[in-house]
Amino acid sequence: MDATATKGLGDVNTVDVHATKDLIGLGYRYVDVRSAEEFNKSHINNALNVPYMFITQEGRVKNHNFLTQVAAICKKEDHLVVGCNSGGRSLRACVDLLNAGYARVTNMGGGYSAWVDSGLAGGDKPAEELKPICKFRP
Repeated sequence: MDATATKGLGDVNTVDVHATKDLIGLGYRYVDVRSAEEFNKSHINNALNVPYMFITQEGRVKNHNFLTQVAAICKKEDHLVVGCNSGGRSLRACVDLLNAGYARVTNMGGGYSAWVDSGLAGGDKPAEELKPICKFRP
């Protein structure tokens, strides 16, 4: 495949939440692309929040500054795992990152909902209390 060809959804490497936990343990940076409101309710430790979309009265609107905001906190050489609530926004965010020259990008399949369902959320809130936070459940 031509390295300069436009990337699509099929070019994104997706891993499950357990592999994500391992990658974070190896030093990958976790970029949470949920809205600030979702992120503030609960998130993975040391996550970087860069919303891919904003929730407006008209519905969800793409954050047109997403790539600029990621570039302000991540280098194109960084190893990144991208996650959202269920995996859809993060998958699209990964495509944008790949097309912007970020070569080491991995999508967390199932999103934060799967992270909570797998019992990985930990922290001071029990999983049953966190599950309602993931309101858009697959």
